[in-house]
Amino acid sequence: MKKYFLIVSTFILMMLSVSTTVSAKEPSEKTGVISSGLEDQTGVAITIYNVNLGLVKDQREIKLFEGTGELRFMDVASQIIPTSVHIKSLVNPDSLRILEQNYEYDLLNPQKLLDKYVGKEVRLYQKNPYTEREEIVTATLLSNNGGSIFRIGDEITFGHPGRIIFPGVPENLISKPTLVWSVENNLQSKQRVEASYLTNGLNWSADYVVTLNEKDDRADLSGWVTIDNKSGGAYRNAKLKLVAGDVHRVMEEFARDEIKFKGAMAQREAPQFKEEEFFEYHIYILDRPTTIKDNQTKQISLINVDDIPVKKEMVFRGAKYYYRSQYGEISSKQKIGVFIEIENKKENNLGIPLPKGIVRVYKHDTEGSLQFVGEDSIDHTPKDEKIKVKLGDAFDVTGSRKQTDWKKIAYDTYEAAFEISLRNHKKENVTVKVIEPIPGDWTILDSSHEYTKTEAFTAEFNIPVPKDSETRLTYRVRMRH
Repeated sequence: MKKYFLIVSTFILMMLSVSTTVSAKEPSEKTGVISSGLEDQTGVAITIYNVNLGLVKDQREIKLFEGTGELRFMDVASQIIPTSVHIKSLVNPDSLRILEQNYEYDLLNPQKLLDKYVGKEVRLYQKNPYTEREEIVTATLLSNNGGSIFRIGDEITFGHPGRIIFPGVPENLISKPTLVWSVENNLQSKQRVEASYLTNGLNWSADYVVTLNEKDDRADLSGWVTIDNKSGGAYRNAKLKLVAGDVHRVMEEFARDEIKFKGAMAQREAPQFKEEEFFEYHIYILDRPTTIKDNQTKQISLINVDDIPVKKEMVFRGAKYYYRSQYGEISSKQKIGVFIEIENKKENNLGIPLPKGIVRVYKHDTEGSLQFVGEDSIDHTPKDEKIKVKLGDAFDVTGSRKQTDWKKIAYDTYEAAFEISLRNHKKENVTVKVIEPIPGDWTILDSSHEYTKTEAFTAEFNIPVPKDSETRLTYRVRMRH
C-alpha cells in the first residue's frame, strides 16, 4: 500500500510539473520580447546615393518565439525613414508575418529621464562637507522646467547639490533607436531575417586630382570616392554600392557639407570599384567589404590613369549688353579665364562614366614641389563627353574692349563695331579664345581675324598673341532683332 501510494504521488508530481511547464511556456510564446543587436548581424549591404540618402540591408539570425511576440530590432540608423522599412524572412517568407511596426526614438538622456520622473519619488545623494558622511534622502520631483524642484518631507527646494538616484529606466525610454515589430512566427529553428530601410545622412561624392605636366598638355588623373556617414548608424564589413545620377526625391534637398582632402598628396592606389549601368544611372560596386563608422568620412580610390591629353585655353568672354549703344571704352582691364579641357575617351586612357564632383588641379614648380593651381566642379560626365575645368584668371594676359561705332539702320536693324585689345606679358606666345554672345539675327560684315559661328548667338575668334606684345581684334556686326 505504501509502495502504491509512493508511485501515485510520484506520477501526480510529474503531471503537475509538466502542467506547470506548459502553462509557464505558453504565455511567453505569445507575449515574449526578443531584442536583437549587432551581435546577431550576419551581413549588411549599403547602397549610397549622392543625394544624402542610403539604402541599408541588415541581415540577422534571431531565435524567435513561436506564435505572436515582439521583436526589438536595435542598432539601426537614427536618421532612418520609418515609412521605408521592410522586413522579410530569408528562410521561408511565409514563416514570418508582421502585425505592427513601430519606430522608437525617444532616446535616454538626463533631461528626458528627469522629465519622465516628474511627480515620482527619487533619492538625492550628497556628501556632507563637514562630517564627510554620505547622506541619502527621499524626495519627490515636482518640476523639471528650467531646473529641478523637489519636495523633501513638507518642504520645497531647488538647486540641490546632490546627485539624483533613479529607481529604474522608464519603459518608454530606450538607449538607442529601435524598430519594434509585433510578429507572428511559425518557425521552430532560428529565423534569418533581412530588414531594409532608407536613411538620411549617408552621402558620397567624387573628388578628382589632376596633375599637369610642364607644358600643360598632358596630365595624370586620380579619382577618389568620399563617403560621409552622418546617419547615426555604423556598418561593419558592409558590401558597398554607390549610385551616380540625379535621383528624384519627394522632399527638400539636403545641404551637402563641403569635404576637402589633400588628395594630391595621397598615395596612388589601384581602382577598387566595378562600374555598371543601372536604370538611368550608373552604379559603382566596391570589390571588398568595408566598415563605415558613424560620423566618419572615408575615401576610397575610384580611378587612376596617367598621361591624359589636356587642352589648355585662355578665354576672353563678352556679354550681350555690350551690343547696345555705348560709344567708347567698355572695359579697360578685363579678366581672361584659364581652363583645361579633357575628353573622356577610351583613346585618352579614360572612356568611363565619371560621377559629378570637384576637380582639383596641381602642377610641379621649378623646385619639383607640387602646387595647387585651381579647382572646379563637374557634373556627371558620360564616356566620350568633355570635361572643362576653370582654374582661375590669367595674371600676365589681360584684355580690354571698346565700341567704335553704333548706328540704327532700320527700325529693327542695327550695326556696331568693336575693338578688342589683348596684351600678353608672358615669356611665351599664347592664343586667346574670344567668345562674343551676339544677340538677334546677326552677320559680321568685316573682321580683322577669322571667326566661327559655334552657336546661333555666338561667334568665336582664336587670336594668337605673341610674347610681350599686343594684338587687336576689330569687327563690325549687323544685328536684326
